[in-house]
Amino acid sequence: MKRDSSTDRYGRLSIIMHWSMVILFIGIYACIELRGALPKGHVLKGPLLGFHGLLGLAVFALVWVRLLGRLTPRPPIRPQPPAWQNAVAQLMHLALYGLMIVTPLLAWLMLSAAGKPLPYWDISLPSLISLDPALARQLKGWHEWFGSAGYWLIGMHAVAGLLHHHWFKDNTLRRMLPGR
Repeated sequence: MKRDSSTDRYGRLSIIMHWSMVILFIGIYACIELRGALPKGHVLKGPLLGFHGLLGLAVFALVWVRLLGRLTPRPPIRPQPPAWQNAVAQLMHLALYGLMIVTPLLAWLMLSAAGKPLPYWDISLPSLISLDPALARQLKGWHEWFGSAGYWLIGMHAVAGLLHHHWFKDNTLRRMLPGR
């Protein structure tokens, strides 16, 4: 994957991928929150869950492209942060990539164990494991736990970008902003 990074900014493809993932996550969380706010039996509950699943599949597909992009050089942060900040940033990115891989994978495993297609969209994914309703319930709990942790991880990632921009006065945020 060729990236048109300058010395101070990420390339256009990396920026588009980053902000596309942000939009996907907003959609994922909006669908599940709206669904939870609706009364039992509401006509939109099914489609919201189906759309939540489709957006999750999009994240799962795109995360692999993003991981390929991480193999290419990244523009340096200027001024260079202390080593502890770099270590925390590496851990945060590892956690975010884990979230983008593990959470949809847990959903896929959950649907497989429950013997269900993607909810309300009838998209048949290959079954990863055999039918096991008890395991499906356990996987659902883990999926929901990771989803809840995602609020914190994404929030901390956004706050860190703002801290770097406004407090540390470095180019961390500007490297990923769209535009010139």
